[in-house]
Amino acid sequence: QVRLVESGGGLVQAGGSLRLSCAASGRTFSRYSMGWFRQAPGKEREFVATINWSGGSTYYADSVKGRFIISRENAKNTVYLQMNSLKPEDTAIYYCAAGTGSYISTDDFGSWGQGTQVTVSS
Repeated sequence: QVRLVESGGGLVQAGGSLRLSCAASGRTFSRYSMGWFRQAPGKEREFVATINWSGGSTYYADSVKGRFIISRENAKNTVYLQMNSLKPEDTAIYYCAAGTGSYISTDDFGSWGQGTQVTVSS
């Protein structure tokens, strides 16, 4: 298991930007596919973006494609989510997750952080 701690959430106006960070414990970070998921009030948790072990391949939900960028720095055991052109509908708790399978298999992420709140005002 890998321990994950998110940071960088907050309140931003529509059209603004935020960058989320997720710091992972352990020496095997580079073996994991990493992802960001979110859960809005009254809704189920949904996939946002994932990245493979090297950072060379990424996968995005249609709702964020072209606005969000996922990246990772294996030397720092950290994954990021750069969020641009934010919309009120992006308001949610954002969770970092790690998985031992393919980054495409969004159902196979088994380790989760505690989440960070992102609120976008109109």
